[in-house]
Amino acid sequence: MGELWFVGLGLDDELGLSRRALEVLASSEVLAEEYTAVAPAGTVERLARSIGRPIRTLDRALLESEAPVLEALARVPRVALLVVGDPFVATTHVALRLAAERAGHSWRYLPNASILTAAAGFLGLMHYRFGRTVSLPLPAPGFAPRSPLDHIAENRARGLHTLLLLDLRPRDARFLTAGEALTILRDRDPDARALRDSDPVAVAARVGRSDAAGFFGPFGTMRGRDFGPPLHTIVVPAPELHFEEAAALERIRCD
Repeated sequence: MGELWFVGLGLDDELGLSRRALEVLASSEVLAEEYTAVAPAGTVERLARSIGRPIRTLDRALLESEAPVLEALARVPRVALLVVGDPFVATTHVALRLAAERAGHSWRYLPNASILTAAAGFLGLMHYRFGRTVSLPLPAPGFAPRSPLDHIAENRARGLHTLLLLDLRPRDARFLTAGEALTILRDRDPDARALRDSDPVAVAARVGRSDAAGFFGPFGTMRGRDFGPPLHTIVVPAPELHFEEAAALERIRCD
């Protein structure tokens, strides 16, 4: 039976991998996925040269089918799945882990930085003050869920921050930007029941990379703003901030 290693790449390029991770990759058949997040251009190619092995990239459909991973495990003793960020943030990878176990394979885990914690730290917000994480999908005809706004409102009512993850389709070079996302939220909440124009929001752009940037200001003035290249993450702060959180956010105010 094979051994499946879930290897986190972190939030930047291949330089964020540990020595242990590099050793595992160099002695494994390596698969990579970039549908939950995307590494900087050239990362996979440079890493393949560094470890002396080809790296096959899987799209969402292939990864969710589980077939490429299970077939590789039946063929070789060790398979490594390289995941941008931290592997088990995405439920797909947990499902794959369970599928490997059912097929009689073992698994190992090498975690790395995740936007779920890095965004809060970058902006200066306290991790334990976050409520339910919310995902905002790319707009599509006839599909305009209000649930992200409902969850934001619930978190704010409980005095908690909200981390808002933005959808992406790497193969189509389509990334939901923070400016677009904030506009979508207003379009779906015209009566401002969840967010008023005066309510503060924060944007963390390209966290973990050399050009990372943070922005903070009223919802009304942040909509449609250009926050630079993706990837972007939005945080809707709690109505009341700890004084240290407030001081940290004031340093990136942009209104």
